[in-house]
Amino acid sequence: MNLAVVDGIALSNSQLWVLVIVLSATAYALKVLGFVVVGGRTMPPLVDRCLALIPASLLAALVAKDTFTSAQEFVVDARAIGLAVALVAVWRRAPFIVVVVAAMAATALVRAFA
Repeated sequence: MNLAVVDGIALSNSQLWVLVIVLSATAYALKVLGFVVVGGRTMPPLVDRCLALIPASLLAALVAKDTFTSAQEFVVDARAIGLAVALVAVWRRAPFIVVVVAAMAATALVRAFA
């Protein structure tokens, strides 16, 4: 019997699948709850503006975390150069594909010559 260890607790494959299904159902239920609670109501303008900013701020936080950490440590490596190049390209209003390719190329060049 294969056992998976989750937070120090050994789970069989069937227990692990039950856990995945329960957690998935819980996540879905929480999303549905938002629709039920809010319903067809309109939000105040201030809340609407704040909600519109959440995706961008979440993406920025994920990019910063992935750029400057490795495992549990703070690092500054080639990824930081790629991010800097991407920021300059966005600032110069380059097309999205140019931003991605420029950041990727800068990161690859720094890794190749470092």
